[in-house]
Amino acid sequence: MPKVRRTKKRTPEGWELIEPTLEELDKKMREAETDPHEGKRKVESLWPIFKIHHQKSRYIYDLFYRRKAISRELYEYCLNEKYADANLIAKWKKQGYENLCCLRCIQTRDTNFGTNCICRVPKVKLEEGRVVECIHCGCRGCSG
Repeated sequence: MPKVRRTKKRTPEGWELIEPTLEELDKKMREAETDPHEGKRKVESLWPIFKIHHQKSRYIYDLFYRRKAISRELYEYCLNEKYADANLIAKWKKQGYENLCCLRCIQTRDTNFGTNCICRVPKVKLEEGRVVECIHCGCRGCSG
């Protein structure tokens, strides 16, 4: 995830409505980054960060596309200021990727056999009773 940089541009109208939620998620992100990782696998220490990143992007996506509660100007401001991941949101707009947890799960170069992550396999095609957990972000199934 890239370093977030804020500009001194004037914030668009409606910013004061979503700012408290984004600030709260930023606070959670800082806590997740400073959490001790002793006793966890190397990848497990990053899972809370991926989860909060997903949560922030989904919040802005839902406000703009589902509830239509924010303006396009405010939506683009949030994307330009890196409050939300524009690439992840672009995938959510495509059919079959509506519940995608992170972009690493669809990158085939990160897997041994050149396929998607195990969390992208539909639950009906998995063995019954098998617990699936993504090694990249800790997702338990985002294919639907």
